[in-house]
Amino acid sequence: MVDLESIGSMLQLDDAATIEERPVMTNTDNGQAPEQPPTPGPEIRPTEQGERIIRANGVDLCVQTFGDRSDPPILLIMGGGSSMDWWEEGFCERLVAGSRFVLRYDHRDTGRSVSYEPGAAPYSLRDLAEDAVGLLDALGLKSAHLVGMSLGGWIGQLVALENPDRVRSLTLISTSPTAGPGDPDLPEMSEELQAFFAEEASEPDWSDRSAVIDSIVEGERHFAGSGPFDEEAIREIASRAFDRTTDFASGIANHATIDSGDRWRERLGEVSVPTLVLHGTEDPMYPYPNAVALAEEIPGAQLLALERVGHEVPPRALWDVVVGAILRHTASAP
Repeated sequence: MVDLESIGSMLQLDDAATIEERPVMTNTDNGQAPEQPPTPGPEIRPTEQGERIIRANGVDLCVQTFGDRSDPPILLIMGGGSSMDWWEEGFCERLVAGSRFVLRYDHRDTGRSVSYEPGAAPYSLRDLAEDAVGLLDALGLKSAHLVGMSLGGWIGQLVALENPDRVRSLTLISTSPTAGPGDPDLPEMSEELQAFFAEEASEPDWSDRSAVIDSIVEGERHFAGSGPFDEEAIREIASRAFDRTTDFASGIANHATIDSGDRWRERLGEVSVPTLVLHGTEDPMYPYPNAVALAEEIPGAQLLALERVGHEVPPRALWDVVVGAILRHTASAP
């Protein structure tokens, strides 16, 4: 996404259950998970090739797979309020070209997965971590390499701590060693980003496709680093996400307020799987010292610094480098 001039100068390396398929929920058929009604939303298009609605951890989640399932599996876990669309298909295909079986999925309240009323999420961060394990169960996978971005990185850490036998390796992108209030030894988010969050900007009309997409694009600018901002790429992703999402407002509101539960930073020394930390040096959400802390506190972890990159999914200009690092990392894991 970010068109950086010199990739080489930017980087430095420090050190079987049965699948239960379900129809996609639509506003017309009112399909729903039995325990919670979905939020009424715009009609959902038929699932795209490779997408399935499956039952995992007691809820309906949308998952898409790429490649040969006999290859080592990689589960991609996106950040808060974000559907699997942010793991672009081209990114997934490059992993597949490296002989990996790739899975991406929609969290609850994103994409085509189960949706709840805004402000009424009946789940916690731990539940989202159990969703990831539940997907492995539903797909008949004993374990997988986990790649988590932001909130997805929290999920990856929790799964590695609570279910280490399900994790072959861990890749943490633009995340932190703790959720909730920051620790005194770690810097807070940038003043500019704090000011952005403090603004009393009105929400877009969530039924207005153009307004929502424009809002997402402008919001992403505040998370970007000093490298060129690839508006076209972000607009493409936002458009796909809008078209696939049951209720955009639910994902934004509910993920921002879920209970993160007990701290786990003090337990990072228990992480026993090979870990790679990728982090933008200009991340305004979780400044770079968060990555340093993760790399220092997780035994044997390696740190890959992305210069001029902010709190953003791996930019297209860096796909070769990031994918290459993930492939090498997952190849070295048992």
